[in-house]
Amino acid sequence: MPADRCRGPVSAEEPLTTSTTTAVALPELTGDYILDPTHTRIGFVARHAMVTKVRGAFHEFEGTAHLDGADPAKSTGQVVIKTESIDTGVEQRDQHLRTNDFLDAPNFPDITFRTTRIEQKSDTDYRVTGDLTIKDTTKPVTIDFEYTGNAVDPYGNLRVGLEGTVTLSRKEFGVTWNAALEGGGVLVGDKIVLEFDISAIKQS
Repeated sequence: MPADRCRGPVSAEEPLTTSTTTAVALPELTGDYILDPTHTRIGFVARHAMVTKVRGAFHEFEGTAHLDGADPAKSTGQVVIKTESIDTGVEQRDQHLRTNDFLDAPNFPDITFRTTRIEQKSDTDYRVTGDLTIKDTTKPVTIDFEYTGNAVDPYGNLRVGLEGTVTLSRKEFGVTWNAALEGGGVLVGDKIVLEFDISAIKQS
């Protein structure tokens, strides 16, 4: 295979159109995968001032997985997110989120998730349990994922897609900073929704 068509993430400038190749059956997906960071989003939603929501994402991360199409329970995966890469679109707010009031990026540069159990609930629905580490706290979390399909892209990469969400209490991970509002309530909600839109590439 020519070097410019090798398996791996494509650049943000390259089109991500799928070929007309028939989708691969689930057992044939078995193998090792990496996340394509240019076509994967790890985002979050937080309540602000009791009345609105702030949305953001982490732009730097790495992820690997082993998929067992014949027995999904034997699949495994892990993701490492660079805390410093948090982005809500407002630099002053992002700088605050990187301090010890929130994620303390200088002392805890990584947020990690490693799977411990995978359950297949239906042909497209999976329940993924793993250990999530934020700052110096590790707790089990369960994420409901939808398998959105697979395709071979124009560069010969077999891709699989997954979408999932999970709601966390930030206080349970030691992220407790807040400020009282004059009319009652607090500035930042405790519940954080994590969002995963994943495109993973099978390795040869």
